[in-house]
Amino acid sequence: MASITVRNLDDDLKQRLRVRAAENGRSMEQEVREILRVELGKEAAPVRNLGTAIHEIFKPLGGVDLEIPPREPMREPPRFD
Repeated sequence: MASITVRNLDDDLKQRLRVRAAENGRSMEQEVREILRVELGKEAAPVRNLGTAIHEIFKPLGGVDLEIPPREPMREPPRFD
């Protein structure tokens, strides 16, 4: 088994950890192991880009069919003679 050391832990955070451990009937070390086990055991959320996120927000509202205008012939390119 591996060991780690956490340096520069805020006093407030350490106190909250001590209280949480006591509430759960565990040592601080056991509490930290449990926190890491639970949090790192969660399945990672799929990575989404902005377009996908926006689409998922508005998808329940339904879509709209837009009329596509007919294509016109291409113009002649400019001549620089």
